[in-house]
Amino acid sequence: MFEGGLSMGADVAAVATAILALVAFAQFHLHRRARRKRLEEYLKTQKASPHKFSPQDQGQRTLIHLSARLGMTEPEIMDAAFRSRRIVRRISPDLLGNASALLLEYCDETGPPT
Repeated sequence: MFEGGLSMGADVAAVATAILALVAFAQFHLHRRARRKRLEEYLKTQKASPHKFSPQDQGQRTLIHLSARLGMTEPEIMDAAFRSRRIVRRISPDLLGNASALLLEYCDETGPPT
């Protein structure tokens, strides 16, 4: 009688663990999708609205700017940017031509980044 109770308890625990893992997995992917959508929407509005201080503004934003505005960490922003087909990564060169900053920009076309 005691062995049957343990076996049933182990079965219930296994099912509960599987359900909790599935819920955690779904929640993780929903949060990643929400961060990607939030980044895409922010960059889309930045590209659409002209910047009053810089007429050459193309809507490109640095990781630090995006982190401050969106309340996301830099790794979260990079994860969202690299998973998005609409965000293009650009490099801002210094005087010697070396990369000094990574800029993210919204692009309507879903082609490969240039």
